[in-house]
Amino acid sequence: MTSHLSWMIVRNNSAFLLKKRNVSKPFSTEPNNLLNLNSYRYNGLVHKKSVGIVPAADKKGFTVVYKKAKASHKPAKATIKRTMKSGPRRSLTKLRRLIHANHYRRDLLKAALRRASAVLKSQKKPVTSRKARAKKTE
Repeated sequence: MTSHLSWMIVRNNSAFLLKKRNVSKPFSTEPNNLLNLNSYRYNGLVHKKSVGIVPAADKKGFTVVYKKAKASHKPAKATIKRTMKSGPRRSLTKLRRLIHANHYRRDLLKAALRRASAVLKSQKKPVTSRKARAKKTE
């Protein structure tokens, strides 16, 4: 089945839809949807190739979940998970290289980098300020 036909079926009727009042475009909670918007471009179910970013299991770094196009008819074998936790700068560079090298949806590159940096930022420990010492009075 083509991705366009799948999208026409899933567009208005899906278990992942999250409709709210006074919001024109509904949200989507499906896996591999980088912006959590219900649109054809960001949908993670209908495309043969899709990219998703989730926090790593041990709360250090992030996991890239992507689909192989060749195994699109075997969902269990189609998804691949790679954990990246070698520091923020190196991990984001690895993610960029992964998307470019495998010809994975270049239109989603910025969204994937933003999602990954948001995950990394949420895992960062808050900096505690030191108390100022009291001055000596003579």
